[in-house]
Amino acid sequence: MKLHLLDRSTKLSNTSFTIRNNRYPNFLKIWHYHPEFELVTILKSTGTRFIGDSIEQFSVGEIVLIGKNLPHMWLNDKDYFKEGSRLVAQAIAIHFEENFAGEAFFNMPEMQAIKNLFSNAQYGIVFRGDLSAAIKMIKNLEQENGFNRTLSFFKILNLLANHKDYKLLSSMGFVNSFNNTGKTNLAQVYEYIIKNFKERITLEEVANIACMNPTAFSRVFKRVNRKTFSEYLNEVRIGYACKLLMEDKYNISEICFESGFNNISNFNRQFKKTTNYSPTEYLKTRTGAV
Repeated sequence: MKLHLLDRSTKLSNTSFTIRNNRYPNFLKIWHYHPEFELVTILKSTGTRFIGDSIEQFSVGEIVLIGKNLPHMWLNDKDYFKEGSRLVAQAIAIHFEENFAGEAFFNMPEMQAIKNLFSNAQYGIVFRGDLSAAIKMIKNLEQENGFNRTLSFFKILNLLANHKDYKLLSSMGFVNSFNNTGKTNLAQVYEYIIKNFKERITLEEVANIACMNPTAFSRVFKRVNRKTFSEYLNEVRIGYACKLLMEDKYNISEICFESGFNNISNFNRQFKKTTNYSPTEYLKTRTGAV
């Protein structure tokens, strides 16, 4: 599946954010990314949502926040593509840059919840539960202008930032295959893993980079990442494997070794564990979307 970069910069040249109510027979089947954040509210239609290496069903009333440069696509069910279909796909899409109000603004203590929201958006966030208040505010946003419009948008972001029922979508491994920077004091370890995950990496190696003994490193790493070092490493490798599968340049056996695994059986086992799909199932699901 070819990945497309969409340039939205010209539309944001004279405004801090854009809002569009898109209504089509079906959503465009384009696997794409862009440097702007995107807040999507599904008003009509059903299908499959692709966010990074996450593949899930979507339905009416869903709100998703996508961070910068995270590949994504909404694929409607087959009925939407049948000749003579009267089905409608409708969604409100808001695009904005991460620091559209200025970096200093989001560093204020009052903005901490929204700043955390933006940080989680790098994985893609789907909000669940009662979203009626947020959807009503998003619909009303289309009718507002100027200062009131911007103020209302901040209220929407704050409401979502404090919404407790949500799920992060894409894996850390997939995200790191597009963004190689670490965000904690383990940055050198993350950088080493990203640069060398195709090779054999031992616990002792990374512990030495972190200037810790292996036992202490394992304890700190699990506390920070909520997973063991080996689980993290496998996630990075599987995330990269998903990326290669979508690029359709290698067969599954080649992708196994290109991603740092030494045998097919372990690759298949770890792939299923991480994505809930076998590599073949994952590939069929993806290629069925083009």
